[in-house]
Amino acid sequence: MTVKEYNNAVDQFADPVFRFIRGSIRDDDRAHDIVQDAFERLWMRVAEIEFKVVKSWLFSTSYNNMIDIIRHEKRIIPVETENLEEGMHNEHYSDLNEILHEALGRLPENQRSVVLLRDYEGYSYHEIGEITGQNEAQVKINIYRARSALRSYIGKIETII
Repeated sequence: MTVKEYNNAVDQFADPVFRFIRGSIRDDDRAHDIVQDAFERLWMRVAEIEFKVVKSWLFSTSYNNMIDIIRHEKRIIPVETENLEEGMHNEHYSDLNEILHEALGRLPENQRSVVLLRDYEGYSYHEIGEITGQNEAQVKINIYRARSALRSYIGKIETII
């Protein structure tokens, strides 16, 4: 990859990678650090990596770095201990974006990441599998579980709108 292609990668992919990481960890400063670290690693390997794989490489590197940080901080909550239904939203409220972000925040990390990649960033199951290190079946299962949990938390759409 050339320097021009590297600069093009920064222009094209910095925002989507940042949005994905920030959506997962909800900390702007740490998200900036993770994305900056990914671009630094890319720069160190600029001669080895082709431009056509840069997007998935950046997402994968950022995702793996984020997971390492979360594991280091011991913040992963197992699915079995998470009770999403206890905070079910039934009362009338019109800020759907706030409710959705609160619901996403209650999901386990692996489910939140795949939903953000699929529904916010528009990646295919195969691409999500490459980014997260899961096979396509695991990706589909995690997306299904996450969407089910979101549905049960949000409740009926009529109560929100």
